[in-house]
Amino acid sequence: MPISKRVLNFIGDAKCDQIAHKTVFTAHDKAATLKIPEKTVGKTLVMKLDKELGLVLIPANRNLDKDKLKKLAGAKKVDFATERLFKNRIKGIKAGAVPPLGGPWKLPVFADRAFLKNAKIVINSGDNKWSIRMTPAAYKKLLGESLAVGNISKSRK
Repeated sequence: MPISKRVLNFIGDAKCDQIAHKTVFTAHDKAATLKIPEKTVGKTLVMKLDKELGLVLIPANRNLDKDKLKKLAGAKKVDFATERLFKNRIKGIKAGAVPPLGGPWKLPVFADRAFLKNAKIVINSGDNKWSIRMTPAAYKKLLGESLAVGNISKSRK
């Protein structure tokens, strides 16, 4: 099965669709492949928040605002995690396809408010050939208290 059992078990009976597509490595390419607006495709970032890891979800058409993430996370220092740092913690997932689902790895998730205002969102599944489509309400329900929502993105320059 293309999507890992760990991710599928976490999703359980949440209302979502699994979408097969050609291999993509960026959220921008995923939007182009699926012929959908970039603002509806999530970009997952693995971040180092002080000394802990966290997942960040922003729309493909925007960049992360680290200062706003610092405030939302209550962290003094925020930086992108190296692959070496997170690959032992987030097992069974392909680099560049990390799903913004903190539960399977007991990680907090920080999502951009504007992204969650779309009617449907497309997020990583853990595999470069598969994605997950769901409503923001289903996503919020799935993540529960592990999700913090705020204005953490900014326009691309």
